[in-house]
Amino acid sequence: MRIKLIVSYDGTDFRGWAHNKGQRTVQSTLKEAVRRISGEENEIIGASRTDSGAHAIGQVCHFDTQNPMPPDQWKKAINKVLPNDAAVLHSSQVSDSFNARFMAIDRHYRYRIMVGSRDPFREPYAFFHGKPIDIKLMKEAARYLQGNHDFLAFTEELESSVTNTRRKLFSVGVKQVRDEVWVDIVGTAFLRGMMRRMSGVILEVGRGHRDVVEVSRLLQPEERLKYQWPVVLPAKGLCLMKIHYGRHPKFHKDFQMSHCHRELNHISFDQDNELEEGTIGI
Repeated sequence: MRIKLIVSYDGTDFRGWAHNKGQRTVQSTLKEAVRRISGEENEIIGASRTDSGAHAIGQVCHFDTQNPMPPDQWKKAINKVLPNDAAVLHSSQVSDSFNARFMAIDRHYRYRIMVGSRDPFREPYAFFHGKPIDIKLMKEAARYLQGNHDFLAFTEELESSVTNTRRKLFSVGVKQVRDEVWVDIVGTAFLRGMMRRMSGVILEVGRGHRDVVEVSRLLQPEERLKYQWPVVLPAKGLCLMKIHYGRHPKFHKDFQMSHCHRELNHISFDQDNELEEGTIGI
């Protein structure tokens, strides 16, 4: 039986989603919780590998189990043994062909920037800027990022195996909510550091430290080396909001569970069924 979980976590004290020996990660914490309940050594397959310090309210994962517990009871059982900074929001049985990672249509991330007074209750979840910024210019910068582009200038620490840095973003939005600015981005997949560096360039434009036309030039291979690449904002302001599904199983039928057990670090599929590499962190 395959169980799908929707998970929320405060990433402050986690070293990211993915298992890392000797480190406290969300994936390892969930695996241990399931082991304590079922006695099984289950592999937890996540939809997105959030970075150390990043948060989630809509992470999705799945695992296989022989335990006869009703699917909707896994939520209650796991939450009893999870630490206070992680929680299962929903549990359900899904088809054995379901894959939390490869069947995702898109991923929605939000980056929060505080532009008002300091607030110790919000600072673990937002980047504090504390100065007025030009929302109109930020929205203009965001429009350049939308679409299918080469985002090499918006990444960090890519592994040598990553050769394809093109990604498709369906929407890039900027809005002010009281004394915060929210950067909401929806795309098929993201490169390491991509979400935080895109938020960084939007903030740089908004505070007048970068001309808005440079955003377009940073997306052009022949132009990007002429400019300083955008700042990478801290992970604490980043949150995985929601993941949408609907991809037909035929697009991942060649990926057997043995591959998933190794958490294919460098492969995902975009909506045009092209192979994309390097979806390893946000």
